[in-house]
Amino acid sequence: MTTAQSATAPSGAADPLLSVRDLTVTVKDRGIIRPLVADLSFELAAGETLAIAGESGSGKSITSLAIMGLLPNNVSVTSGQALLEGTDLPSLPERQMRAWRGARVAMIFQEPMTSLNPVHTIGSQMTEVIRAHEAVSIGAARAASIEALRKVRIPEPERRMKQYPHELSGGMRQRVMIAMALALRPSLLIADEPTTALDVTVQREVLELLRDLQKETGTAIILITHDMGVVAECADRVVVMRHGRMVETAPVNQLFSAPSHDYTRALLAAVPRLGTGARRAKPLPPVTNAPVAKLVNARVHFDIGANFFGRPTHRVHAVEGISFDIRPGETFGLVGESGCGKSTVAKSLAGLVPHQGHIEVDGQALTALTTQGKRDICRNIQMVFQDPMAALDPRMTVGEAVSEPLLIHGIGTAKERHACAAELFDRVGLTPEQMSRYPHEFSGGQRQRICVARALALKPKLIICDESVSALDVSVQSQVLQLLEELQRETDVSYLFISHDMAVVENVVDRLAVMYLGQIVEMGTRDQVFGDPRHSYTKRLLDAVPIPDPARKRQPYARPTTEIPSPIHRIGTPPDRLKLHNVGDGHFVADDH
Repeated sequence: MTTAQSATAPSGAADPLLSVRDLTVTVKDRGIIRPLVADLSFELAAGETLAIAGESGSGKSITSLAIMGLLPNNVSVTSGQALLEGTDLPSLPERQMRAWRGARVAMIFQEPMTSLNPVHTIGSQMTEVIRAHEAVSIGAARAASIEALRKVRIPEPERRMKQYPHELSGGMRQRVMIAMALALRPSLLIADEPTTALDVTVQREVLELLRDLQKETGTAIILITHDMGVVAECADRVVVMRHGRMVETAPVNQLFSAPSHDYTRALLAAVPRLGTGARRAKPLPPVTNAPVAKLVNARVHFDIGANFFGRPTHRVHAVEGISFDIRPGETFGLVGESGCGKSTVAKSLAGLVPHQGHIEVDGQALTALTTQGKRDICRNIQMVFQDPMAALDPRMTVGEAVSEPLLIHGIGTAKERHACAAELFDRVGLTPEQMSRYPHEFSGGQRQRICVARALALKPKLIICDESVSALDVSVQSQVLQLLEELQRETDVSYLFISHDMAVVENVVDRLAVMYLGQIVEMGTRDQVFGDPRHSYTKRLLDAVPIPDPARKRQPYARPTTEIPSPIHRIGTPPDRLKLHNVGDGHFVADDH
C-alpha cells in the first residue's frame, strides 16, 4: 500500500468530501526555491475529523493555508490538487475562491485576538461575514449571528454583539471565531491549533463544543495540532507530518496503540501524562533549610476607572493575600487559569511590580531594599519567559546576550565573561561556536536553552520559569524540562515553575499551589494535590486534562453555567479572603463554596 493510498478514507465510504493529491507547496526565498510541503495525499469524508499532527515547521499550517488559498505571496502550490467536492481549490482565481471561503470551507486560527478586528464590535463582524455570502437584510444577519453565538454557548449573546474583542476572555473570543466559522454551515472546517493558547478547562469546553456542533451540522473537520492528547480525544484518523512530508497515517486507535514510524513513537513517548509524575518523585528538601524565597500575605492591586474627580473607582485584586515559601533545590509549582495571578506573583517576586505584604528573597525583604540592593538581588533571582524570541534582543549575538548579565553587574574581564558564556553554552547542550549567531538562526527549543543559559550566568538561587515550555513542541518541551532537572541536580538551584499544563506540572514539581482569582485554593506536595485533590477547582483542572489515549473514555465534563467571576471590585468592597486548612502533612485546602 502506498503512502497516498494509506491516507484515504475508510473503505466502503462514499466519495470523499476533500481529496488532497500529491500536494507540493514551495517557497521562493532570495531566488532559491525549496519545498515546504512535498507530495502530500489524504482524503476526508463528510462528518469525519482528521488530525494533522507534527511539530513546528512540519508543514501542518502551510497545508491548511494552501487549501484555503491564503498562502503568502512568495509561497505557492507548484503541483498536486486539493479537491473539495470535486473542485480544485488552489487553482481557483481569488474572486471565485472568496465565494468558497466561509460558505463552503472555513478556518479557525490559533490566536483569536489577531483574527478579530479590534475596532469593530462582535456583531458588526459577524453580520459582515453572513451578508458577504448571503443576500439577507441586516436584521436577518443579526438574528443569524445571535443564533450562532447561542449555539456555541455564549451567555447573553445579544449583549456580546455590542462588545469589542478586548472585552471578552480568550475562551469567549475563540467561541466567537467558531460561531463565525460555522454561521454559514460550511462543508469543511479547518481548525489550526484552536486550543493551544487556551487554559485546559477552556480547551476542553471548546473541543467538546466542536464535537457537538459537528454532530449537529455534519461538518468535516481538519484539526491541526501538536498536542497528542487533543488528537486522541477528537480525531477519527491521524496524519503525522515531519519536514513537510507525511511519515504515517492511521485510524487514531491504531496510531496510538501500534505506531509504525520511529518519529511517531518518539512523539508519543515525549507526551507528558498525568499519573507518571509520582514514579519520578524525589525526596523533598528539608523544611529546616532557610527558604530561598518567602511570601507572607502578599497582595498586588491595580486601581482602574475614574470618577468625575479623576479618582479610581475600582481595584483589580490580582493577588490577594497568598503565602508560601520555596526551599533550596526545590521546584515549586503555581498552576491555574489565565488571569488567576500566577505571573503577577512572579513579577512581584522579581521586584517588577509593587506589592503589599511581606516578600523576601534569600532572607532579604524586598520592600526594605535600596536601589543598589534591588540590583544586587537580581543576582539571586532570574526569569525564563514564555516566548524566547521576544526575550532575546535580535540585534545582539546570543553569546553577547548570555554574557550581558555579567557585564551589567561588573563581573570579570571581557575574556572571562566570554569563557563563562562558552561554559554555559556547553552546559545547556549548545556549542561555543554557536555564540556568534543571532537569535533568528536558532529553533524555538534552542532559543529557550539560550534563555536558560542567560538565567544561569549569575549563578542565581531561584529561577522563575513563567510558562517557559508552553509554546514549545512536545519533544522540545521534554528536552528543556530534562535540562532544567539536570541543572538542578548540578547546582541545587530552586525553580518557581508557572504553568497551566497540569500534566507537565506533575512531571516537574515537588510542591505546588493551585490559584484561583488571585488566591490559593489548594497547596501541598505533588502526590497530595495530584493523588488526592480536595478542592472542586483542582478537581476540575485535572478532569479537563486531555488524555493521550483514545481507548480511555472520559466522564462527561461538567461545563460551568456561568462565567468566571471577575477579580475587579469596587474600591472599599474587597473580595472575601479564603482560609486554608491543613488536612494533614502540610496539605492545605481552602473552604469550598
